[in-house]
Amino acid sequence: MRRLLAIFCLAAPFAGILWVSSYARITPTLLGIPFFYWYQMLWIPVAAGLTALALVLLRRDRRTDSEGTPR
Repeated sequence: MRRLLAIFCLAAPFAGILWVSSYARITPTLLGIPFFYWYQMLWIPVAAGLTALALVLLRRDRRTDSEGTPR
């Protein structure tokens, strides 16, 4: 289950950025910045957080495997 969640955490930023038609517009603006730009910039900290979460999940999964306890 942890590995599946880690895969989702790593795949979400790709899906959010590669689906261009979902954010290829000007409105709403944020401090005068068109949506197209601030949406992409928002993904930078989100992707970093999701990558860190995936790392934590995979480390816990590896630790559980090495201890020999059932998942």
